[in-house]
Amino acid sequence: MNKKTIRDLRDDELQGKRALVRVDFNVPLENGQVGDDTRIRAALPTIHALLERGARVILMSHLGRPKGAPDDRYSLFPVATHLAQLLEGPKVTFVRSTVGDYARRTTEEAALGAVVLLENTRFLPGEETNDDALAREMAQLGDVYVNDAFGAAHRAHASTEGVARHLRPAVAGLLMEKELAYLGRALAEPKRPFVAILGGAKISGKLDVISALLPKVDHMLIGGAMGNTFFRAMGLETGKSLVEPDRVDLARELLASAGDKLVLPSDAEVATELKEGAPSRTVARDGVGADEAMFDVGPRTVAEYGALVRGAKTVLWNGPMGVFETPPFDRGTLGVAHALVDATRAGATTIVGGGDSAAAIAQAGLEDQVTHVSTGGGASLEFLEGKELPGVAALDDA
Repeated sequence: MNKKTIRDLRDDELQGKRALVRVDFNVPLENGQVGDDTRIRAALPTIHALLERGARVILMSHLGRPKGAPDDRYSLFPVATHLAQLLEGPKVTFVRSTVGDYARRTTEEAALGAVVLLENTRFLPGEETNDDALAREMAQLGDVYVNDAFGAAHRAHASTEGVARHLRPAVAGLLMEKELAYLGRALAEPKRPFVAILGGAKISGKLDVISALLPKVDHMLIGGAMGNTFFRAMGLETGKSLVEPDRVDLARELLASAGDKLVLPSDAEVATELKEGAPSRTVARDGVGADEAMFDVGPRTVAEYGALVRGAKTVLWNGPMGVFETPPFDRGTLGVAHALVDATRAGATTIVGGGDSAAAIAQAGLEDQVTHVSTGGGASLEFLEGKELPGVAALDDA
């Protein structure tokens, strides 16, 4: 997916012009403060690059699910305050509307080197339906369109896809460029061995990813509750573990067709209830009691998976190995995270595919020690499935 980026824009297309930038500032708010600013910091390189080239930067983003109407709980005002602190210089003007005469006038009157943040795009009922009239209004807020919101690129919304039909040039920001480069290279020309680690709760949520990646990888390591459905397909006792009964036949087919590419946990951490500090035990995968549930992979699996990861040249990780939010069932996920760091140090390209995996590696404080942590959970999955992302497809071809 070769798209133009802000690097391809001429100086006269930016100098003194309004760069309308779709960012992903969908961050957690706690008591009116930004709880995690990872996504805001990820947009800073694009903002700085545009300011350095003389543009006036107009930012728009969604936050939460306000259902197409203003809702103070989802206002971007706290984000504007936090952004101003991170930028340490350029003034950030917050506009309590997203489109309309006042918003347009504010963008036109913005000083050179200024940053304007518009209110939550999802306060507008036409945003999620990709209303064309709304997209045209958004197009009046800039002279060039920049999409840097990879996390929202799988949605065909007015601010991600519709506006690009009415405002040209339409190019990718530096974060979008980075996401497409790492994920695209991993799929198109991975250095081998290429190992994918897939976890999470359900096979159904990862089915298309499994099907798309299996022909490309040397090994696919399965963790999380989705492993239980494979165990059921093998005829093993799964106790009270989360299993998708309607996916057991499919799991059986995947096991038969994948051969030794598909690697399943050899042991597990089990307990009778999911509770922090609950008594747990390590069992072989065929040793789960009828009143127990598997909540994490076991230490033998961590060692086996770690060896495969450390020997790889490209590693893609999407989904935790267990219920990492509840110790002691975080050990498998942490073990994989540390193996990823070791592989990175040995020269491998290591990509964490957003969502819970990104949260887990951040929780471990290791996000700066892998090659790339994606900002897009759903977008990463759809990209890996080979689906076209509307927010990317709408941009100018390189």
